[in-house]
Formats: sequence, C-alpha cells, structure tokens
Amino acid sequence: MEVFDLTRDDLAAVLDLAVEAREAPHGRGDLLKGEIVFCYFSKPSTRTRVSFAAAAARLGGEAVFAGPDELQLGRGETIEDTAMAISGYARAAVVRTSSHDDAARFAAAAPIPVVNALTGAHHPCQALADLMTIKDRFGSLEGLRVAYVGAGNNVAHSLIQACALAGADVAAAVPGRLSVDAAIVEEARVAAAAVGASVEVVDDPTRAVRGADVVYTDAWMSMGDPEDEREARRLLLRPYRVTADLMALASSRAVFMHCLPAHRGDEVTGEVIDGDRSQVAAQAENRLHTGQAMLAALLEGRVGGRA
Repeated sequence: MEVFDLTRDDLAAVLDLAVEAREAPHGRGDLLKGEIVFCYFSKPSTRTRVSFAAAAARLGGEAVFAGPDELQLGRGETIEDTAMAISGYARAAVVRTSSHDDAARFAAAAPIPVVNALTGAHHPCQALADLMTIKDRFGSLEGLRVAYVGAGNNVAHSLIQACALAGADVAAAVPGRLSVDAAIVEEARVAAAAVGASVEVVDDPTRAVRGADVVYTDAWMSMGDPEDEREARRLLLRPYRVTADLMALASSRAVFMHCLPAHRGDEVTGEVIDGDRSQVAAQAENRLHTGQAMLAALLEGRVGGRA
C-alpha cells in the first residue's frame, strides 16, 4: 500500500507502461472488457476520482464509486467482509481513505489487486505521476536533486520513497512539529544508499532548495485538520512558502511541482505556480497515465497484488 511495495524494476516497468498508455490510450482496451473497478472513496477527490474513471474506461471497463455511507461499512460491517464481497464482483479495487491501516486491511482480505489511492500516511499514485513528470522533463531520474518544502505528510512520504527507489537525491525541508515520519525516512535512506542516492531532512527551506532540479510543495492544511489549529499551522509554515526568491536558489533549470489542490498565497505564490517553471498541469494529466499503467501492471501480473 506504499511505494516501497514496488521494487526498483517494478517502478521502472510502471513508468514505461505509463508512457505507453499516453501514446496509445486504448492499446489495452480489452483488459477490463465487461468488468468493473470498484473505487471506495471516503475522502473528496478531483484528480484521483476522474483519472481512475478514465483509466478504467480506457482499459475497456467501468469504475464504480462508493463512499462509507453507501455501503454496509457505514452500519458496522467489517472491512474484511466488505473486501471479500467486493472481490467477487470486481477485477480490481481502488481505496482512498484516511486510515492507512483500514486500506491495508482491505488489501489483505481482498484476493483482487488493490490500489492505494491515498491514505493519511501515503499517496503512492501521486508519487508515480510525479516521477513520470520529472522523467519527461529531464530524461532521467538518477542524479537529480528533488526538494520538498512544507509539512511532512502523505505526499512527502511517498515522494521520498519514490525518489529513493529511482535514484534521485531528495531533501525535505519541514518544521520539527510537522516533520516526516522517521521510520519512513530511515527506510528510504537505506534504499537510496543502495543506488548511490541520498535522503536529507532539514528545517531550513533554503538549504533544501539550493541547487535543486525540482522544488515541490503541498497544501499546508489537509482534509480533517482541526479548524482551531489552522492559524497556528499557517504561522508555523509561513517560512516554507515557495516564492520567486526561494526558486531563485534552485538550479537554473529547476521546475516547480505541486500535487493540487493549491492555495495561492499560502504554500506557494501565484507567480510561481502559474509561471513558466510550473509542472502542475503535467502532473495532473500524468495521474491518468500512471493510474492506467498501475492497473494494467497489476492485472497482468507485472508487479505484486497491491500498490
């Protein structure tokens, strides 16, 4: 249910399949013919929801969406019973929910492939689209420096894992109280070292961004954050805003990335996210191609049973 469920070869294969999906969207148009992909979404979504609906259609199938209030989960049925039942109807499942443990339980109980479309701890689908975008821009991932600036969250965790697996150096600038998970960082450092890359966590955004090829940020507020903590969180993160001055410290070829939705004036200024270095449109589009590739790779047995 995270990027590290893939091997380095798996990751390369999925990215290659994503390029194929972009070039020939209906090239595997019979893979899901007459079948459904069940999508359980307990959280609102724009890019994830529409991209997986499009991906299922391009593979010849149909996406069926449901939230907790539309299932017996909302009336006390266990996750395991739900996963067992759904597996009798669908060829694959896509799960987007706050609890990473709930998603892992669903995947463990389901004999069909299960894709983690976002949990509170990980966002692997976004990381795949990010790597595709970076590779499109620079031709390779190895040896690049990726700087993440902002709150340590699910996007940061998956980006760190993906960069480590792909051989890109990654530096995360995060405030101490909102730092990334130490266990995830340590595991990523081991994976990165195995391919000659590095993982660094600092509290100074200028240190992370200096010389970077990619500058990445995410929204300061996540769904479910308590309202009474929002102003304090905003004050804490204000020094981590990505501005033109911060971007000037990066490499002359550096690009800006954001997974969206964005809040101009908080984590990034309008001149950066709407400027000519911004890759946010490409990232959003690549959610479709990598989602389609992940489904195809799982259904064809090219990678393990979940991602």
